[in-house]
Amino acid sequence: MTQLDTGIPHSARVWNYWLGGTDNFAADRAAGDDFAQFYPDIVVVARSSRAFLKRAVTHLAGEAGVQQFLDVGTGIPSAEHTHQIARAASPHAQVVYVDNDPLVLAHAHEVLNGEAVYLDADLREPGSVIASAGLDLTRPVALILTNILGHIADLDEAVSVVQGLMAPLPSGSYLVTADGTNVIDGPAFEAAIGVWNANAPLSYHLRHPDALARFLDGLELLPPGLVPCATWRPAPDAPPADLRPTDEYAAVARKP
Repeated sequence: MTQLDTGIPHSARVWNYWLGGTDNFAADRAAGDDFAQFYPDIVVVARSSRAFLKRAVTHLAGEAGVQQFLDVGTGIPSAEHTHQIARAASPHAQVVYVDNDPLVLAHAHEVLNGEAVYLDADLREPGSVIASAGLDLTRPVALILTNILGHIADLDEAVSVVQGLMAPLPSGSYLVTADGTNVIDGPAFEAAIGVWNANAPLSYHLRHPDALARFLDGLELLPPGLVPCATWRPAPDAPPADLRPTDEYAAVARKP
């Protein structure tokens, strides 16, 4: 099993720190705090993104009746991860996680305890991902791609990956997606991302919502469409602070 180097910050553990998780170390927290000095809203972005995921998965497993979830590029499992959310709405929901980061995989096997399947596969090889996932392709699947497509620098390549993953899925399947944008507080976020990319092995690229909309071509958008995470079907009693838009846009769309 791959050994975790706790002295070097790792993007998945930094994200876990921003989410308020405990699966991180001093180096990760320091890196997260350094990033937040450039862009303080990163903590709001991370938690708003996770709250969106919870609402989307709850809707799909509950009201929409989806029983299979394929979460690609999921990062380190943390509190209220996809399998926990889905099974809270539908106890028989099945979840397959996909990542190709050995640090994430090593940690996942320690904490999941057989509650979900975790596969080592590369996002850029959609055919291999689908073949390895062991899904029943006669029944709808919810494909989850959150905060992962921004790691693909070329937009056309990212669109091709999405299409390659969605193509084998049957009618009635869904795409759940969210990624960083640059239209609300773009200069500050771009500056922070620039520092991150200069020091991290895996770069990230903010995109305009019009570019993110290309991932949804050919699919039927669920209301309210492609919007900031906080404004995608918020809870009726959500406090005003939780409704503040930040630079991450999200959508859920159905395959006809």
